Amino acid sequence: MSVALDPSAVKVYTVNGEASGSSSSLPDWLTRKRQANGKGKRVIREQIEGIVELIQHFDFPEASNKVKTTRDGHHAIATGTYKPQIRTWDLDQLSLKFERHTDAENVDFVMLSDDWTKSIHLQNDRSVELHTQGGFHYRTRIPRFGRALAYHFPSCDALFAASGPEVFRLNLDQGRFLNPLVLQGEGGEEIAGVNVVDINPAHQLFGFGVEGNGTVEFWDPRSRSRVGILHLPRDRLMPMNSLSVSALPGVDGPIPLSVTALSSRPDGLSYAVGTSTGHTLLYDIRSARHLAIKDQGYGLPVKNVQWIEGGSRMAGEGYILSADKKVIKIWNRNSPEVNFTSITPANDTNDVHHVPGSGLLLLANEGIKMTSYFIPQLGPAPKWCSFLENLTEEMEDQTTRTAYQDYKFVDRNELTKLGLDRLVGTPALKPYMHGYFVSLELYDAARVIANPYAYAEHRERMVQEKMEKMAETRIHSRKNGAAATVKVNKALAEKLKKEDARARKHEERKAKRAHAQPEEDVMEVDGEQEEEEEAEEVPKQGAAGLLSDPRFAAVFQDPEYEVDQNTREYALLNPSSVAQRQTRDSGKPRAKTAVEEEEEESDKASSDPFSDSDDGSDGKKSGSESEDSDDAGKLWQDNISARIAARDSGIKQVRAAMAAKAAAAPRREPKVRLVPLQAQNDAAGRGVDKNATFGQRRSQLGPTQRSRTSSRDPAVRQAVGGGLEVTFIPKTVSSGNDYDDDEPGSGRAGKKGGKEVVKRKGVESFGAGMERGGEDPEHEMNETERKGRTKRRQGMRSGSKNTFRRM
Repeated sequence: MSVALDPSAVKVYTVNGEASGSSSSLPDWLTRKRQANGKGKRVIREQIEGIVELIQHFDFPEASNKVKTTRDGHHAIATGTYKPQIRTWDLDQLSLKFERHTDAENVDFVMLSDDWTKSIHLQNDRSVELHTQGGFHYRTRIPRFGRALAYHFPSCDALFAASGPEVFRLNLDQGRFLNPLVLQGEGGEEIAGVNVVDINPAHQLFGFGVEGNGTVEFWDPRSRSRVGILHLPRDRLMPMNSLSVSALPGVDGPIPLSVTALSSRPDGLSYAVGTSTGHTLLYDIRSARHLAIKDQGYGLPVKNVQWIEGGSRMAGEGYILSADKKVIKIWNRNSPEVNFTSITPANDTNDVHHVPGSGLLLLANEGIKMTSYFIPQLGPAPKWCSFLENLTEEMEDQTTRTAYQDYKFVDRNELTKLGLDRLVGTPALKPYMHGYFVSLELYDAARVIANPYAYAEHRERMVQEKMEKMAETRIHSRKNGAAATVKVNKALAEKLKKEDARARKHEERKAKRAHAQPEEDVMEVDGEQEEEEEAEEVPKQGAAGLLSDPRFAAVFQDPEYEVDQNTREYALLNPSSVAQRQTRDSGKPRAKTAVEEEEEESDKASSDPFSDSDDGSDGKKSGSESEDSDDAGKLWQDNISARIAARDSGIKQVRAAMAAKAAAAPRREPKVRLVPLQAQNDAAGRGVDKNATFGQRRSQLGPTQRSRTSSRDPAVRQAVGGGLEVTFIPKTVSSGNDYDDDEPGSGRAGKKGGKEVVKRKGVESFGAGMERGGEDPEHEMNETERKGRTKRRQGMRSGSKNTFRRM
């Protein structure tokens, strides 16, 4: 069951089928949720209201065509498809009684008895079927395709309106067709067809709604002749431009006006006429002028027109129900411009039946489920469903509690700004979802108190927006594309432009390197260029595209999207930016953490490893450069992330502090291994380096040692000009004795400088500290020691220009 939300309007309850557009039902998800979470009385009641169906199995497989109730009020009969069938419901049991299938689809039917046992059906294949309690009874055919059916009880004549001017008569008492009634129009014009037949219950006057000429003809059943003709006001009903426009291409004449619905009031004087233009006209049989006119608003043919009559509890006599396939309107004949209520069904309507003396409407539509509406203000519930009264009373109480049409919804933050948070828990605030409902009067008063200048600000904002719109039509100077549209978040826009510029430069350098062709394959020694390329951060591509993207235009134009840099959320997402802004505002550099100090030390040591080498002595330099081994250390040990952070920060105070700290700190010798340029003087090691040249070995001897060697050794003598001549005769012993260059009996064998010299096996000494042979059998030389290095060392850098420049 569903109910309209507006408590001041007429309540329309959907008791069968889908809810209409003018009423609302409890959502299925809400009913299931409350059923699972709660077990109270209110939950059980809402569950019943959400799933109740007044009549069980009140549907058809595809669509329904016609629906009516019997005169005794105990049964409802409807026809539908597919397959074509007739269904009967027992209203006392609120369930389906039986169903019958037919050979053709039904056009119209009439109940011949007060109950469901006897009926006559007009089918769309020109056949007429008679049904009794036992089922199908008899079938006959009419010459033309039928459009409407009516039954005259006094004469037992069944009237069939069809295409063409004839109205066929079948007498059920005699069991034969009688002469048809032929309609001839006003001046003998041709009649295209008869759409509707009405028999007045007071005086039995026949009324025929004619197609094409916009007339209603009245016939007397006693004389079987026309007694009057009613012309509809074509000028009032047809559109202004349709009077001179033909209906179809190639068809002469204006658009035809047809009568599609006709209903007479039981008083015998009033008629309601529905037209193909969507209008309903009320007439008194004694006058040719219409009393009232009602427009459905859609321009669709009117399908049903009914006079709603009732007893003392009815809303009042004189109400009219008019329906097309889109909307159902109930209105008073004295004020047709005002609707008593209006219903928009979910599916297209084929037929509407008002249960006499009640507020219940039954609809046949294009949907599977047939629809039923109950309007308490229109009339009471029928006797067979009197329980609807109790359900609607409970629904009225519920809707009164839950309808907030005079309330304003505010969340918790807005409630605090208005100063109404102290009312939480009082009847003034009604909790709902993530906020509260507050009375509109209270909300307006609180808003004025909280901000007395709200109207002035609103007016100023409206004026500013209007001025901006006027300024858009002026001629502006050309600006730099997206930068001209930046009104808010300028810092973010500037950052995006810088990233885009860096991306373009990176792409240009990359393209330039790709097109460059080196002349020869040489080893890279330029440390500065490689250092910049490795430390360079590749920016994100398309960062500036956000400025020109229309999807993000509001971020740089609407003040509502401005980033508040003073909030805690911004500080958590951008800690470095907040710290720099605080440092800039205070004018003092902030204290460094232990991690930052370690990064500074590492950055300083790795970025300038030769800054202290100029002040050292030659002896220290030669000592620090004496080793050239890959395992002793690596030349380049730089922290790239620390260098990038130091370079991007751009804080001069930090650099000044780093320089002052470096000046006060003790100097450290860089652990650099280079190829020695001169012979090393290592007194702690062996006395002779076999890799040194002869001049280097000679220079190691002091003047005393040189003079002693010259005086004692006859094979060594000084030549003219400071030269030195050495003669020797190498000697070998085949027996495998040690090599010895000392003469026998010289007294110097095994002694050198007063110290005993240990001779090595297979080593021949000659000259001034020179030896040959004597390879260590336990040491096996590898390929590199035997032939020398043939490729660049791995894991370290060669000496670059900067390295030799600082030496």
